[in-house]
Amino acid sequence: MNAPRFRGPNLDQKSTPSTTVMWLLLVFQWVATLSARAEFQAGAAVIDVTPLRLPVLVNGGMFSRSVGKVKTAVSARAIAMSDGKERLVIVVVDSCMMPRVLLDEVKSLSNKRLGIATNRILISATHAHSAPSSMGCLGTAADPAYVPFLRDRLIQVIAEADSRRESARIGFGRGNAAEFTALRQWIRRPDRLEEDPFGNKTVRANMHAGRVWDDVTGEAGPEDPELTLISVQSLAGRPLALLGNFSMHYFSDEDISADYFGLFCEGMERRLALVTTSTQPEFVALMSHGCSGDIWRRDYTQPENAWNVKQTIQEYADGLVAIALKAYDRIDYRQDVDLAMAERRLTLQYRVPDRQRLEWAQRIVSGLSNRLATTTTEVYAQEQLLLNERPLTEIVVQGIRLGNISIATTPCETYAVTGLKIKAASPLSQTMVIELANGGDGYIPPPEQHRFGGYNTWPARSAGLEVEAEPKIAEACIQLLEQTSGKRRRPWSLRPGAATDAILGLKPHAYWRLNEFTGPHASDASGAGRDAVFEPDVTYYLVGPDSARFCGKDEVNRAPQFVGGRLRARLNGLGDRYSVSLWIWNGMPVEARGVSGWFYSRGPDYGLSWQGEHLGIAGTNGLPGRLVFAFGQDPKMQVVGRTQIPRWEWHHIVLVRDRSSVRVYLDGRMDLETKTGAVDSNGQWFFGGRSDHESSWEGRLDEVVVFGRVLKERELVRLK
Repeated sequence: MNAPRFRGPNLDQKSTPSTTVMWLLLVFQWVATLSARAEFQAGAAVIDVTPLRLPVLVNGGMFSRSVGKVKTAVSARAIAMSDGKERLVIVVVDSCMMPRVLLDEVKSLSNKRLGIATNRILISATHAHSAPSSMGCLGTAADPAYVPFLRDRLIQVIAEADSRRESARIGFGRGNAAEFTALRQWIRRPDRLEEDPFGNKTVRANMHAGRVWDDVTGEAGPEDPELTLISVQSLAGRPLALLGNFSMHYFSDEDISADYFGLFCEGMERRLALVTTSTQPEFVALMSHGCSGDIWRRDYTQPENAWNVKQTIQEYADGLVAIALKAYDRIDYRQDVDLAMAERRLTLQYRVPDRQRLEWAQRIVSGLSNRLATTTTEVYAQEQLLLNERPLTEIVVQGIRLGNISIATTPCETYAVTGLKIKAASPLSQTMVIELANGGDGYIPPPEQHRFGGYNTWPARSAGLEVEAEPKIAEACIQLLEQTSGKRRRPWSLRPGAATDAILGLKPHAYWRLNEFTGPHASDASGAGRDAVFEPDVTYYLVGPDSARFCGKDEVNRAPQFVGGRLRARLNGLGDRYSVSLWIWNGMPVEARGVSGWFYSRGPDYGLSWQGEHLGIAGTNGLPGRLVFAFGQDPKMQVVGRTQIPRWEWHHIVLVRDRSSVRVYLDGRMDLETKTGAVDSNGQWFFGGRSDHESSWEGRLDEVVVFGRVLKERELVRLK
């Protein structure tokens, strides 16, 4: 905030006593404003939280385990800030997860000791799976000796950081670390479902399924490649603290270890610290956990011998440090920083077992005879009993503003798409989202992904919150960011690119860009208000085709992944002269079934019409991988295209119907042509599946356009 400019009276003009008094009052008011202006201060500290007693329980796995060897120290790192009115503290701990009850106790004791309000303290876990257990999860309990030790150390690091506050300035940076993060949650083929721990074949999506390409159709969501930084320096430019944030689950390390989070902090400290002492670096780096519930480091779209499979943990951390240093060098700082922080506590339900599952769990647990669970079924049976004892829980969500920088927190293992939602809506473009903060409340898949099953949805303390937890938490985050910034949220939309403008210039009847974060509505970009509806079994916001042409600068075009659901629309009155343009990305192996998948269809829901038409990719019933056009109910009325379409690639399709004549273009060239009967002018339109739900599309669609006329050859060029 710049100091208000003061302009005195014009001394060339004759002053009166009243004007002199007025100017004196203005001067006094200006001086009072300057003296009341807050001075931004910050201090940082790091403290060793490595257990003194070994072995120690370590959670993050399915079964109980203890570790008796330390590979690297684990730490708690803190930044304390003040603007003269507000005081707040951010703490990041090398821990898999920490319970809200423990962290509330730390905040309460810190408040009594330091006077910092309990709702002005953020404490988050890095999610290292090689750190001592302070919270029971699945087969591992909290280590009873470690919990009080950690509590006392957290209070200590908060106090030390607060005691080191000095005048400071702050800035925000970001780098692209796409090569260091990828989706671990993949959609399985509809004929390759797996069993859940309760004996049911419900697993349509699960972690690491992408390692076997023949089993899967595609990733279950987007990644967030952004490595964000909040840098704090002294007024002279001496580094004080750096808070990093990245969405990658964990690397996996040996024995007791801070995983890549600790190595990143040490690497940044070595490169940026100017002055150190033997016991405490003056500069402190922190690495917080971004939204990583469905994220890991390995890119399963690449083969087994890809470079990111063979990386060591040190190489991985060094790569992130290199990206962070480049971003750090571009940071602009400001010292006129005021602070704001708000907190909301939500009461959410657990998905408790019904009577049948509860009786099943009781039978299994009664047979354990006080021994530890040794199978996944036994672990989840125990979890059902625990959920049954506590149907409700309280969670903490926070919003923070540091000048023109925002931070949102969730207490859960949050999917990358949720972090992207919060960042996209944040009133401030410089926004960081920290997960596993102020509690460890398990996975919160978006509601649509609960339908796909898998480990991240199986009811347990690790994933037990209600199906609607994700939208409730995301909305709470966005509202808190609005509250702390005093500004309204930004709209969830992507700017149009040159290709988008070209389509709109052709005056479409309906145009669905399919950039939604969630369903059920697909917005009509034509302005005609002909919104379509997503059926269930669709997941959202994956990478679409040709971002440079369909979006604004530095934006990523987005597309949904169809997992058995379809996009439905009613477009009555178009007659028998129209054109359909869309981009397709097939995820199904073409040898898997008779038709690999239908991506466009007209006809009655759950049936076939004698006047319906359908377009897809052929499977074993024809020439696998080529376009196939079908008309009516006669299987003989099928025409196959000329070109094989590779799996997992974007391709552009245009279908042009001119009364009984149908032409289909693939990537700008005509691929098939046929004559048919009259089409049903009032039938429903489906994208992502056939009208009778047979062999629905397993893959992505994007930029779906319907024109109420026959496009000319020169116009087709503008669509590609």
